[in-house]
Amino acid sequence: MARLPFVEHVGIEITEKSDGSSTCVLAVAPHHFNSSGVVHGGAVFTLADTGMGAALIPGLQEGERCATIEIKINYFKPVVAGVLTCSTEVVNRGKSVAHLESSVYSAGVLVARASGNFAIFKPGTRDAT
Repeated sequence: MARLPFVEHVGIEITEKSDGSSTCVLAVAPHHFNSSGVVHGGAVFTLADTGMGAALIPGLQEGERCATIEIKINYFKPVVAGVLTCSTEVVNRGKSVAHLESSVYSAGVLVARASGNFAIFKPGTRDAT
């Protein structure tokens, strides 16, 4: 598997990935906290975004790439310790856009849910930037 420097920097581990689903985990560490002493929303967002890419990439055709278009996330409960687990599924995959959903859990409790759209493209085509 290719190195994922940003994912490694944040501390996310992709534990399962297949065409259409993935599971990722993040062991909460001191650098994940915001000034209020809870896990920063950006860390949770990054976990969901990473899960979405991990669920989509195995189903891409040779030469295809993907990139986040947009993600909407709802936060339900604060996280102050432990391990976050993100489960992601591809809901719909078209020729150029895929829609995905991620659920983030802490100790089995749903703490956030995200839905997002990813562009699917071949680098060098007019649709890619």
